[in-house]
Amino acid sequence: MLILKVISRLLDYPSVEMFAAKDELITIVEKSEELTTQNRTQLVDFINQLTTRDIFDAQESYDLLFDRGRALSLLLFEHVHGESRDRGQAMVDLMNVYKTNGFEVDSVQLPDYIPLYLEFLSEQPNEFVEEWLGDVVHLLTMLSERLIDRECYYSILFDALIDVSGQQVDENTRAEVVEAVKKEQRDDTIEAIDNEWEDKEIRFDDPMVGDCSSNTNSASGLQKSKNSLDPNTVHQVPIKWHSLDGKAPDAAQVQGL
Repeated sequence: MLILKVISRLLDYPSVEMFAAKDELITIVEKSEELTTQNRTQLVDFINQLTTRDIFDAQESYDLLFDRGRALSLLLFEHVHGESRDRGQAMVDLMNVYKTNGFEVDSVQLPDYIPLYLEFLSEQPNEFVEEWLGDVVHLLTMLSERLIDRECYYSILFDALIDVSGQQVDENTRAEVVEAVKKEQRDDTIEAIDNEWEDKEIRFDDPMVGDCSSNTNSASGLQKSKNSLDPNTVHQVPIKWHSLDGKAPDAAQVQGL
């Protein structure tokens, strides 16, 4: 599915090569049957806006947007597992899926990096793509709304992915997400970053994070990102896991995610 390769490139760090491929990217978008007419138009506008910028300005804006704070992290499991140990196992499982499907990862990025995830999906059958994109629609919706709240045109990319997934985000769910975003505190300000990295007081009477508690999912045993999505509020269900044979996963498979 070529359109996923295009969105993967557009969502990745801006490069001279990507800017030079502007016309090719636009051609693929205009011929894409997976997008609505509106999304095709918006994506073409996005490509034109992005590639007419100075490359260094575009790169600086990208860094400030996606690499400063966790709310707009392009790592899927950042939003699901935060800093819990489950995140590591989830990435191992995802990497195994890549290898099983013959997808060689030649990147310094983690396997849950969204552009890499899209690159993998672009080589899979349409049914597989729709199912796996459908599993992260709640995350795509949240990221889109956070970008809209910041008046950033990168939101178009996530809306296009929702379109490709074939999933419909109903008005009530979208409204819940919008409301949740409005209540969030920005984590990309100087003050927020300082607070995140400031040394915390050492208390010997406090339980250690990541200790061998029998309840490994308890809030006291694990630190969670301040901007991790609560599966009991916005999106109801975290990313599901799919076995390669299409059968429902067993408990051991799901536990890692």
